[in-house]
This record gives sequence, C-alpha cells and structure tokens, in this order.
Amino acid sequence: MAWLRVDLVIEGSRAQPLAQALEDAGAVSTDLSDADAGTADERGIFGEPGADSALWPRCRVSALFAEDADASGALDAALAACGVRAIEAASIGRLEDADWVALTQRQFEPIRAADRLWIVPTWHAAPDSGAVNVILDPGAAFGTGSHPTTRLCLAWLERTVRPGDRVLDYGCGSGILAIAALKLGAARAWGVDIDPLALEAARYNAQRNAVPLEVLDARSAVPGLSRVTVANILANPLRMLAPIIASHTEPGGAIALCGILEEQAPEVAAAYGAWARLEVAARDSGWVLLAGVREP
Repeated sequence: MAWLRVDLVIEGSRAQPLAQALEDAGAVSTDLSDADAGTADERGIFGEPGADSALWPRCRVSALFAEDADASGALDAALAACGVRAIEAASIGRLEDADWVALTQRQFEPIRAADRLWIVPTWHAAPDSGAVNVILDPGAAFGTGSHPTTRLCLAWLERTVRPGDRVLDYGCGSGILAIAALKLGAARAWGVDIDPLALEAARYNAQRNAVPLEVLDARSAVPGLSRVTVANILANPLRMLAPIIASHTEPGGAIALCGILEEQAPEVAAAYGAWARLEVAARDSGWVLLAGVREP
C-alpha cells in the first residue's frame, strides 16, 4: 500500500491549527518539525508542564493521506478552514509502503550508557555479555537509554548504587533506572509514576529483565525510605515534588534529579534547599544532573 504525503512550510504559530484541519479533512496522520533543522537557525524546543511552549518560527507540516484520497482538495479545504494564505515549499508526493517495524528497529542499536551499563533491545545480542545489560525495547513510556538525561542518570546510578541499597525511581517511565539499579546490586527498588502506561511498561520490562521491581502508582504510599532516590522528569514538576521526593529519602541518602536544562538548575536546587544541597554533578547536550545528600 502506498500513501500520499503533503509537505509545506508555514508560520509556526499557525502550524498546529493547520495540522488539526488536515486531520479533519482526512489525513491519517500529521507531523510538525523545524523547517530550519540542519541550518544555523535551527532551534530546540523543550516544553514542560507549567511553562510557556511555542513552536518553531518556521514550521514544516507533513500529512499522510490514503493513496486514493484527494490530498490536493483536502489541503485546500484545510488552508481555507484556517484562513491561511501564505505558505511556502508546498508539495504532494507518493510515499511507498515499507517494513516500518524493521526500519524502526534499525534506529535502535545497543547503547553503552556508562562504564558497565548497556541498554540492549531484544532484537540485538548484548555486545558485552559480561556487562550489566538492561534488556529494553522502545515503547509507550519514556526511557530507552538514548536521551541525554537517561544516560546521565544511569551513569550516576552506576557510581552511586551499593549492594543492598533501597532505590526509588520517582517518575519511572519505562522503569529503566530502577531496573538498572537492581542489576547494579540494589536489594530493593520502587518505580513510581502517575501514568498507567508507564506503570504497565515498567512491570513488563522488569519481568523481561527478571528483577523484582516494585511498581507503584504515585498516589500509593512507598513502603519505606530509599538510600538512593533518582527522578528524571522536568524542572517544573521536580520543583513541585521537592517535599515528596525529600520525604522518601533517608537522612544521608543520595538524591539525583534530571530533566533539567542548564539555566533551570539554580531554581530547582533552591526548591530542595530545605532538605539537601544539590549541585550540578554532570552535563550532557544542555541538560544537567543535580545531585546531593539528604540532610537530617
């Protein structure tokens, strides 16, 4: 089966309404991206709860239609519905079908996340059978090992976790951090999240790795204090969660926070000032990891 693909460039503020109008006109999917990607004008966007978010100044809108659809008529209808008259670089082309599963799998190779830690998709053999290998496929929940914040947390856990530790992964996503902690020697680990899909993914990944991860809804009580607490979320939620994350960590325990941009670090560290002195412990691609010790 083939598809018709519509591509055009538009002012960023009008991209989302146009994408919705294209779907209303029959598009089976739409995608928004930076029209200036790969140039000096490329701009990263990091949206999070509680923060203003905006698209790129120039946005590329792509839409897929069934092969027999009137893609040109749908585009005209969508533009009219949004009152858009100024577009650039518009095109309609044929996109042949492909083995999307195989193409997706080729994008995910084993990742060396730290000195001893590897993240290995199920369709690959572990490059180092003697390493600490976490078996994990990309899925519905955040955390595959490819994002800088995940790598920062994994490297910190490798340096921090001691045999017998109790570890709390707050905002666990796929469960990757808590699973790695158990494989590094932790005796007990809790993975906490508010997203039912994340909780399901964490349970599945724990079973796949044969580790006893305890997965908890964030509304449930964590049955104990952790010596090691890690939270890879985003700056605004981390600030709001400061009392909760601190209360789950035993005095003298280690805390690490990630999902924080360099310029956000002082405000996040200040939010934890009543419980811990957090400092930037590592950096990667504009992201930082804050770490410190829970004070009495």
